Amino acid sequence: MCTFAHEMSKFYSIIDIEATGGNSKIGKITEVAIYLYDGEKIVKEYNTLVNPERHIPSYVQRLTGITDKMVSTAPVFADVADDIASFLNGSCFVAHNVKSDYSFIKDELFKAGVEYHSERLCTLELAKTLIPETSHHGLGKICKYLEIEVPNRHRASGDALATVKLFQHLQEIDTTGKIEKLIRKA
Repeated sequence: MCTFAHEMSKFYSIIDIEATGGNSKIGKITEVAIYLYDGEKIVKEYNTLVNPERHIPSYVQRLTGITDKMVSTAPVFADVADDIASFLNGSCFVAHNVKSDYSFIKDELFKAGVEYHSERLCTLELAKTLIPETSHHGLGKICKYLEIEVPNRHRASGDALATVKLFQHLQEIDTTGKIEKLIRKA
């Protein structure tokens, strides 16, 4: 089994996944988008549809626009696992509701024979801490509140890019080091 361990670094892998639903124990990934962010700008990106090897429920197809036909010729996760792990290696895993995205990625990597551990940072938790004046911190609502454009909502690339913009804003207003304090160690 391969192991990818992460050291503290200034690089952030800002990620979003789409899935068949549920949690990582019952759902399967249908799309992954990752933006490697160096603290100032995006330096690299990765995006792929993933064949979940099962039917995508109709409500998920309506929400994401990802259909069974679209993923029928996409690679299965095991075929892109090494690429994803390599892309993530050496960076802090950042997502809006990081627990969900991280568990999907970690579980799928494990099933593909790749052990993965990383520092994690949740922009949802960070937004609640740094922007307490609004009661709505879901990605769509917090971006609307901050007037951050979210193109291609409910697709991995659109939501991950919105998370990058949100993270940039949170960096700007973080005058007390909350980002470093909220990073969960591997």
